[in-house]
Amino acid sequence: MSKKRRRIDSKQLNLFDYIKQLQSEDQKENTEGTLNVRDSLRRVLSRALKDCPLSRHQVAGEMSHLTGVPITRWMLDAWTAESKNSHRIPAEYVPAFCEATKSRLPISIINEAAGIFALPGPDALRSEIQKWDEKEKTARAEKRKRQIFLKEIEKMSK
Repeated sequence: MSKKRRRIDSKQLNLFDYIKQLQSEDQKENTEGTLNVRDSLRRVLSRALKDCPLSRHQVAGEMSHLTGVPITRWMLDAWTAESKNSHRIPAEYVPAFCEATKSRLPISIINEAAGIFALPGPDALRSEIQKWDEKEKTARAEKRKRQIFLKEIEKMSK
């Protein structure tokens, strides 16, 4: 008895195409609300204000100076309060907030949501390089102290 060959239906998806289709459907379902950065931005703004050595009044004053628009402490409080859902920081104020608090986290939240990777400017990089140089210098000094201490211990044990 001869075997009949099954004919392949050209309209039928192969296994790999079917898996790709399922994955794309999952991604479409999971993308709803993924770019809503309201809560994470609010948390980062609050953290930046807590970590900033300036008071909220001073941050508001610095932002007012940088933007040329009056910004008050109560506006900052409203932008960071979890209970006030309708109060959000305008995007044009975020750079001034970052400059006043010396925190780049708020702008990085927005950048990540947009799929952008940003680097700090040349002055900020120079500052970071200087900090690393200072850390390296102190680490070398600590290493030298320990080497001297080790030599003294070895002399005493002989």
